[in-house]
Order: sequence, then C-alpha cells, then structure tokens
Amino acid sequence: MKPNFESTPITYKLPHLMTTQKTKLLALDTSTEACSAALYIDGHIEQIYQLAPRVHTHLILGMVEQLLADAGIGVAQLDALAFGRGPGSFTGVRIATGVVQGLAFAAELPVVPVSTLASIAQAVYEDHQHNQVLAAIDARMGDVYWGAYRLNAEGLMLLVDDELVIPPDQLSRPEGDDWVGAGSGWQTYAESLSGSMGVDASRQFADYFPQAKTIARLAVADFAQGKGVDAAQALPVYLRNDVAKKSAQQ
Repeated sequence: MKPNFESTPITYKLPHLMTTQKTKLLALDTSTEACSAALYIDGHIEQIYQLAPRVHTHLILGMVEQLLADAGIGVAQLDALAFGRGPGSFTGVRIATGVVQGLAFAAELPVVPVSTLASIAQAVYEDHQHNQVLAAIDARMGDVYWGAYRLNAEGLMLLVDDELVIPPDQLSRPEGDDWVGAGSGWQTYAESLSGSMGVDASRQFADYFPQAKTIARLAVADFAQGKGVDAAQALPVYLRNDVAKKSAQQ
C-alpha cells in the first residue's frame, strides 16, 4: 500500500546565485526527527518532507518511490545519489546510509555524502538570506553537533572551521559579525548559546532540521567537482567516535 504522507511533493525554485547543473540526483535524509527525500532534475527540485520521529524506516522508501514515479524515471536513470551523512541520530544516519548504499550498489551509481549541518545552514540562507549561520543539532548528553558556515560566491554554504561535538558552554564565537543560529541545539541550549555567541532570539531558527532539498543542492555542486564516491565509501559521520565504536563492537 502506498504511504500516506502528510505532504505531497513541493517544487522549489533555485536562488538566483545558485548555478543550475544538468544533473539528475536523488537525495535522502533521516538524521534527525525529520525525514525527507528530494529529486533534483536539471535545476528543478521536488521534495517530500515529514516530521516523523522513529518511523523513518517506514517512510523513506515510499518517499523515494513517489518522487521517482511522479517524475516518470527509475533509479538507473539518475546520475548520482546523495544523503545526509551526519552528524545526527546514530540510528537515523545509519538508515539513510543503508538505503543509499543499497540503491547505489544496485544501479551502479556514485554517492555524494553531505553534512547535515551544512544542509541546515543552506536552508536558512535560502529562506532568509542570512550569509553566516551557526548550525547546531542537539546531540544529547549535554552536547551539540556544531558547525559555522559562510556563504560563497556560488550561493553555497561552506564550513568555516571544523564540525564538532561539544558542550555548548565550551564553544568560542567565530570571527565576524551578523551570525545567526539554526537547528535544534538552539532550542535545547538557547540560553547558553545566545550568551556565548551573542545571537539574540530574533536571529535564531531553532525549528530548522536537515532537509533533502538542500542536501541535493549541495550535492549537485559537489558532484560537478568530482566528489562522488562508490557505494562502499558512502559512510556516515558520527563525530562522537565512542558511540560508533561501541556499536561496532556489539
């Protein structure tokens, strides 16, 4: 039976700075409470997005099937696949990784891993035209997954320093002014981050999660630069190494 999604595919226009690539690419993300899939075809993007904690495994393949069916194409007709490679929920990141690897192996397609923090920063730029974004995902255990991003000339958010998993009270404000905050970390640790980063509530977008549409946008640019990898090399990024090691030993 076809899944009944809360939202049907939504078409997005590219920002005027974004370079349009002649590419067919499918992107997935299951790294947080949000679950989404997006199909990029020569500059045109459609996305299915749903806030659905703990049911991503029941939704993501149906989203993929719906997008491909609506476009009238199969996986083999794509140029590449992309996924939110983390950081995020350990289980969630593994879901997208496994699905993308399976599709890529079957169709012999390259895969472009994309940072979930970059996805959040890209969405804030596209929705609100902020050029500097401090992206934070609640990492539990008193930590945030953290990355500072700045817009480049092509309309893409690029990482300023390193992505981290870190207690919010140990963060240092990056150089520059006009930073805004985005992601669930800004909800859980709003007081701590607001004070240390000098970002007041009017410049915070705590309800932003990674989305497949911005993962697709970033992946198309990376794919054009030859950054696609084989399915076996499409690996998740957890940042919290002890979690990954503990799982591998089980």
